[in-house]
Amino acid sequence: MINDVLTETKDKMAKAVDHAKEDFATVRTGRANPQLFTKIPVDYYGTATPLEQLASIAVPEARVLVITPYDKSALKEIEKAIVSRPNLGVTPSNDGNLIRVVMPELTADRRKEYVKLVQTKAEEARVAVRNIRRKAKTDLEALKDEVGEDDITRGEKELETATKAHIDRIDEASKHKEAELLEV
Repeated sequence: MINDVLTETKDKMAKAVDHAKEDFATVRTGRANPQLFTKIPVDYYGTATPLEQLASIAVPEARVLVITPYDKSALKEIEKAIVSRPNLGVTPSNDGNLIRVVMPELTADRRKEYVKLVQTKAEEARVAVRNIRRKAKTDLEALKDEVGEDDITRGEKELETATKAHIDRIDEASKHKEAELLEV
C-alpha cells in the first residue's frame, strides 16, 4: 500500500517536472524554436485549437520560423493568434500560403525579463511538487492503522528523497534555460 502511494506520487512528480520543462521551452531565446508556437490557441471554426494541430512549423534559418497551415482558410486566424501574443514580440508576414516569422534579436533587458519568467515558472513547478508531496504525506498518514509506524516513517523518508530529486531536476532545467537565455 505504501509502495502504491509512493509510485503514484513519483509519477505525478515526474509529470510536474516534464510540464515545467515544456513551460521553459515556451520562453524564447535568441533563436527560433517551434515550441514557442505549438501551444498558441487559434480560433478555428469557433474552437480554440493549438497551432500544432493546424499547421506544420519549420525552422529554415536560425531566426526564422515558417508556419504552413494544413487548411489555407485558417491562415488569417493563425496570423491573428500570433499577433495577439505580446510576450513573443514578433510580427508575422503572411504571403497567402504560409506565415513567415522572423525572431528579433533579444535585448539585455528582454533577456533579464525572460530569466525572471523562467524563475517564476520554476517556482510554480516546485510548489506543484511540494503539493504532491503534501497529498502523499496525508495518504501515508491515513494508512497508519493498517501498517506499522516504522513503515510509515520509511515511506516518508523515501517521499522526501523523491521530492528533493524532482525539485533538483526542476532547478537544473531552470539553470540550463537561464544560461541559454543569457548566452549572446
